[in-house]
Amino acid sequence: MYPSSPPDLPPYARSIHHDGSARYVITRNGHEPELGESAEIRLRAALSASIDRVFLRSCPDGEQTIVPMQPEPPSAACRWWRATLPLSMPTMSYRFLLFTADGPFWYNARGLARHLPTDAEDFRLLTDYLAPRWVDETVFYQIFPDRFADGSPETNVKDGEFVYRGATARTRRWGDPPTAGQPDSMVEFYGGDLVGVEQKLDYLQELGVNALFFNPIFTALTNHRYDSTDYLNVDPHLGGNEALASLRKATAQRGIRFILDIVPNHCGVEHPWFKAAQADLNASTNQYFTFTRHPEEYLCWLGQGSLPKLNYRSAALRRAMYESPEAIFRHWLREPYSADGWRIDVANMLARQGANQLGLEVGHGIRWAVKEERPDAYILGENFFDGTSQLQGTCWDATMNYSGFAMPLWWWLGRFNVRQHTAPHLVESTTPWSTVALAESLDAYRAAIPWMIARQQFNLLGSHDTARIASVVGGDVGLARLAVGVLMTYVGVPCVYYGDEVGLAGPSADEGRCCMPWEPESWDRELREFYRQLICLRKTSPALIRGGFQTLLAEQDTLAYLRDADDDLVIVVAHRGPDSRPAGALPVWHGAIPDNVEFREVATGVQTMTADGNLPLPSLRRGITIWRARPGEPPRP
Repeated sequence: MYPSSPPDLPPYARSIHHDGSARYVITRNGHEPELGESAEIRLRAALSASIDRVFLRSCPDGEQTIVPMQPEPPSAACRWWRATLPLSMPTMSYRFLLFTADGPFWYNARGLARHLPTDAEDFRLLTDYLAPRWVDETVFYQIFPDRFADGSPETNVKDGEFVYRGATARTRRWGDPPTAGQPDSMVEFYGGDLVGVEQKLDYLQELGVNALFFNPIFTALTNHRYDSTDYLNVDPHLGGNEALASLRKATAQRGIRFILDIVPNHCGVEHPWFKAAQADLNASTNQYFTFTRHPEEYLCWLGQGSLPKLNYRSAALRRAMYESPEAIFRHWLREPYSADGWRIDVANMLARQGANQLGLEVGHGIRWAVKEERPDAYILGENFFDGTSQLQGTCWDATMNYSGFAMPLWWWLGRFNVRQHTAPHLVESTTPWSTVALAESLDAYRAAIPWMIARQQFNLLGSHDTARIASVVGGDVGLARLAVGVLMTYVGVPCVYYGDEVGLAGPSADEGRCCMPWEPESWDRELREFYRQLICLRKTSPALIRGGFQTLLAEQDTLAYLRDADDDLVIVVAHRGPDSRPAGALPVWHGAIPDNVEFREVATGVQTMTADGNLPLPSLRRGITIWRARPGEPPRP
């Protein structure tokens, strides 16, 4: 019923495991590694593994070093090996060499291999890395300001107040469905503001979230505000700078943090920088842009003339955005606003213009400036694709984890598709995406970045740029709960898109930007309570906060994985198949879980105990079950 190891690998291969969590990488006092120190590196395998010798391979200053690992006394369920790794470089890469009865193997972040691997997927440790440690115990909540709560109707946009791309601004009644299609969808306003957010902090605190991510709040002409006309002022329709300062005080009192959204890749066509550059070739801001024929032809974001692209060949632009003491990136990290970090829009495209590929250089500069201003700031880059080159410790702390989390999960629960801005806009398959493809995608994106970064990755089920998860799963409540369960138990930092917790749906980005309903009778209260319980679990379980990760099972309709810490074990079983799958035994021997360990399902309280290397499971319904054990605790009645 459950698959065994791949045919070219021995059966015990599944039990060989290492990741960057504290059970496997031991540093002084458990803190982030520091340059010049050493770390104890551990590898584990099943008692039955025919392993004769294990070596730790690293490459300090480019020269290969191989040291023997010492066996530890066997435990009840596994064997361990240990070696010391001197931390002599900012990034220390390493992998393992195993000599077995079945021949030699290499083991790196992608797993066991007979071939000689490249260094690209080695395990990596970052030294002297300024980590935003607070995100470990954080659950974010994304707010699209115009659609969350209207706390100050007198500041609302008025009908006909301005015209943008030929469309006239108009007000909408709260709760009416949003328009689909541009440009009309961009200039309809419902009146949500920061005053409204402050008024709803009781709701957010009761839900359990402890950090907010706001879509742009700076002055602009659209409701999404990615067309900034003033980076140094909060839009008056959202309450202005005073509203943000007031919100900062209120959130600080409740222990809630927030990050702001900035668009350094482009600005709005009405921004004074661009207006001056258009009006005068000799304007000081002319170098901020790339004109191909002045004043009407210029580089812009994906051909959208309303969003002229910023040119980071300009030293003056770099000073204005992040380098100078009064730069925009620095300004909002200071009192009275004290933002806890930044989400950087289209970070995959930032400072990239044909022959001028300055993305990493500018990303490094932004990181240096932000961390100088506030070492614990969280720097999050938007990237729908492979952002791993920006996640090596010298650029962003995380990306919005679409490719490494959200999209594989969508495809497994719905259908596989690939989207792009140009035709053909959507390429899709009617064939269900396999569980193995899901597991391997998750593994690949974790393997491509240091574990410390994987722990900080910003995981989400949807956002203002996507369909809502309720629509992705076709309204199937069991699959929606499954998705939430994986979000809250996977490696990284979870984020809830406002209203998902009460059942909001939307088959497109525009339709998903609907108003938050504030009448409790309209909510899916059971779903909201499910969110609340899982948020609490995510913030309190050591295994989910800092524990390791190992896939236990990937079969046709079921994925099971282990999150482990010394004092906390969590097994997650996600089942997309029929509502009643027969009871069975989940193999856990390869997760180093001994027999006679009692697990309790967190939602139902059902208990089960490991035996013969397996965890007996009751029949599975479509959805998710989360089993937790606390080694060392006495059995509960």
